[in-house]
Amino acid sequence: MSPLFLFLSFVALISALGVVFAKNPVHSVLFLILTFFSLSGHYLLLNAQFLAAVNIIVYAGAIMVLFLFVIMFLNLNVDTEPHKPALAKIAAAVAGGSLLLIMVAAMRDVRPAGYDATTFNSQIGMVDQLGLVLYRQYLLPFELASVLFLVAMVGAVMLGKREVGERNF
Repeated sequence: MSPLFLFLSFVALISALGVVFAKNPVHSVLFLILTFFSLSGHYLLLNAQFLAAVNIIVYAGAIMVLFLFVIMFLNLNVDTEPHKPALAKIAAAVAGGSLLLIMVAAMRDVRPAGYDATTFNSQIGMVDQLGLVLYRQYLLPFELASVLFLVAMVGAVMLGKREVGERNF
């Protein structure tokens, strides 16, 4: 194992624990962003550049900004958040334990398979390979999706446009 893999794994585990055990929800979101960045480093080590870029742009960028906005908008703190009863904590522990039990039972019979070195393509996760597949095999669905997104953007602009004489309350 490379030292970079071990370092990224250590950062991912510590920041994931920080997500769970942080008292402040804003700190929890920031730890989650650090977890996403370390997972993107793992994607880069696996030669999956597109997944690393999408993980940073979509998850660490857009979704975490949305989470941070909602948390700051709700203004959760000790004064506004009531104390949780002991029954709720016990129910959460039972639910988490049963989820762990189900996951262990599901993964018990899994045997990881190796790869065949004769048929392995090391360029499979590269962006140029994805582009070739996207523009050769899936050109029509890709273009239809782009037209759909364009119509959705025009519709959003038209819905958000104010009419002359419209009042805002």
